[in-house]
Amino acid sequence: MTFDDARDDFSRLHRLFTFHLGVGVGLSWMTTLYAACYAPWVRNIRALIDPAAGLDRVESTWSFLFVLPAILTIAWVSLFFGRELLRRSQTLSSAALEFAAAALVAFGVFTLSIDRAVAALYAGL
Repeated sequence: MTFDDARDDFSRLHRLFTFHLGVGVGLSWMTTLYAACYAPWVRNIRALIDPAAGLDRVESTWSFLFVLPAILTIAWVSLFFGRELLRRSQTLSSAALEFAAAALVAFGVFTLSIDRAVAALYAGL
C-alpha cells in the first residue's frame, strides 16, 4: 500500500492533510524558534514593530511568537487522533470541500505565524 492508496476518499484526504499540516507545523515552529533567538524579549513588542500603533495593545514577545504555532500544534494533534470523530461529524456535502476549507484556515494561521516571526526577527535586527 503506497501513501496515496486508501480505502475511501476520506482516509486519503485525511492522510494527505495530516501530513501537510504536520509539515506546516514544523516549519512554523522552526521559524518561530529562530526568530526567538534574535527577537528582543520585552513586555510590549508591538511598540517596537509598529511604533505608531504599538500602544493600542500590549503583547509580550512570548505570546506574540508562540501562540499561533501552539494553535497549529493543537489542531494537528487533534486532527491526528480525532480521525473517526471527524469522519462521523461531516457537515458539508463532500469530504473534499471540508478538507479544502480546513486547508484555507490552516494556511491562514500558518501565514500569520510566519509573518509574526519575521516581524519579530526584523525588530531584533
